Formats: sequence, C-alpha cells, structure tokens
Amino acid sequence: MLLLSLTLSLVLLSSSWGCGVPAIKPALNFNQRIVNGENAVPGSWPWQVSLQDSNGFHFCGGSLISQSWVVTAAHCNVVPGRHFVILGEYDLSSSTEPLQVLSISQAITHPSWNPTTMNNDLTLLKLASPAQYTTRISPVCLASSNEALPEGLTCVTTGWGRLSGVGNVTPARLQQAVLPLVTVSQCQQYWGSRITNSMICAGASGASSCQGDSGGPLVCQKGNTWVLIGIVSWGTSNCNVYAPAVYTRVSKFNTWINQVIAYN
Repeated sequence: MLLLSLTLSLVLLSSSWGCGVPAIKPALNFNQRIVNGENAVPGSWPWQVSLQDSNGFHFCGGSLISQSWVVTAAHCNVVPGRHFVILGEYDLSSSTEPLQVLSISQAITHPSWNPTTMNNDLTLLKLASPAQYTTRISPVCLASSNEALPEGLTCVTTGWGRLSGVGNVTPARLQQAVLPLVTVSQCQQYWGSRITNSMICAGASGASSCQGDSGGPLVCQKGNTWVLIGIVSWGTSNCNVYAPAVYTRVSKFNTWINQVIAYN
C-alpha cells in the first residue's frame, strides 16, 4: 500500500508540472524599474535559463520549453561544446544552489535569421541530456500561433542583464520587471520600419531589458498560466527606459518550433 501511495504521489507530482505554472509563486510589484529592477523570488521563474561559458560567465538568458529544449535568441551565438545551459540558477554568486548544468547537443537557428535587421532572432537548443523537473525547474508554455494579447495583460521579463545603460553593473540575483505591451503602431512611431510582424514590443514605461537579458523570456499571465510570448532581442544601446524594447514574437514561430522538435 505504501508503494502504491508513493507511486501515486509521484504521478501527481509529475502531472502538476504542466507548462507555465511555477511551483513557487512569483511576487509582482507593479511600480518597479528593471533597469534598477527588483530581485525575483528564488525559484519563481522555473523556466529561466542562464547560458554560460566554461568559466561560468553568464552571457545570455533562455527559456526551458520541454525536458530537452530551450529557446533563446539567435544573436546570442550559442556554440554547442563551448556553452552550457544552467537550470535552477538564481544567485550567480552562490555556489550552493541545486543547479543542473547541461551540455547542448544542437543549436538550431531560424533559417531566416537576419543579423543586420535582427529579424527572426530565434535559436532552439537541444539538451544533450534531459532536464529533471523540480519545484525550481519546469517549462513555460509557448504562445500559440493565434495567440491573442488583450489589453491589460500582466507581462514580465526576467534576467541577469545590466542594471543601467551606463556602466557595466550586473546583478548577482535574477531580476524581474512588470512591463506593459506596446502596440505595433506605437512601437513603429519610435523605431520606424525596423519593426516587423515577427517582433513584439514592451516597456517604454520606466522599465527596460538591457544587455545580458538577451534570449530571456517575456511572459504574460493568462488565467493562472504563464505563456512565453517574447524573447529578449534588441533595444536602445543605453537601455533607455522610455523606449520600447523589442522581443522576438514567439507566436509567429510556434509551427517552426514544433517542427524542429518533432524532427530532432
């Protein structure tokens, strides 16, 4: 009987890891700045990936979308064998966190990625061994191809990027910021024709992503589920908090992502 109840509780545990529902709830503060961000609750963004080189230097973010796949930005230039996916990271200065350090077997960049225009800024990373889900490590849901983004959605970006557009100060602890989405026309008012339908804009409200956040998530809450709608892509070089930051629009790539996963 003991064995049965143990098995049952394990089944319940694994089924509770649907996508987009953190076991540890995030605490959101709606008036903070990200450039001057605020510390996230440890473990509350369980899909957040730190991409690091062999010296443990964090250079980009990413999002866990299944046990074997991570999505990041193409401009992060991830090289299998030289770079690693770190899961369960919160404090980069701590050596006591229960991390999973995973090798990358393949980096598959979108075939239409254009480094000049930053269009289609997306790379999928296949893990050499599958991630083990825990209370601090679980996947985010992918935006569907027809993802509707109603007004007033709560959206959050997270990362270890620079805290300011001046100087090179980076935080040890994972930062978060609540960001409003910006319409395509508002975004084009600032950036002009550089904004394509493969991009989504957010911020311009006194908060911004900055260098080092690249490849990381922009997630929006739908019901009690967090959905990955953007990948940190580009913005002003000085991380101007009144300019919209630009993200890869995940819904445009849902089909491609699922095809790559199916064939690899």
